[in-house]
Amino acid sequence: MNVDFNLFMNDVVSQARQEIEAAGYNQLTTAEDVEKTLESEGTTLVMINSVCGCAGGIARPAAAHALHYDKRPDNLVTVFAGQDKEATEKARSYFTGFPPSSPSFALLKDGKLCTMVERHEIEGHDPMAVVLKLQDAFDKYCEEI
Repeated sequence: MNVDFNLFMNDVVSQARQEIEAAGYNQLTTAEDVEKTLESEGTTLVMINSVCGCAGGIARPAAAHALHYDKRPDNLVTVFAGQDKEATEKARSYFTGFPPSSPSFALLKDGKLCTMVERHEIEGHDPMAVVLKLQDAFDKYCEEI
């Protein structure tokens, strides 16, 4: 059996991108896009996407379901670790004090990091636990919609 691994990975990446876009997140694929977006006023939730199982089974579903809430960020964006390397590196430069982690979430307000939900708070947890962490952050830093 001859399997084209690159073709398989392209399908996995494409599906992961589509899932997060369908949830309402805008993809940031360049460092310039990241800087422009993260420096804007208001609150921004950044989802660091990846192809691992905890991204597909926990983080992306949590990213979608957390938005069904009275408070939520002004901007919803995503960068893809391992795919959009410059964009991911630029986004991580805003997450001072936290090591690189994917999947993960960062909530910023007016370009300043408010809080993170790191991989160790995602992997091994159910999606609802992550939803509650995100919504707790929304309560603290976001306005009602």
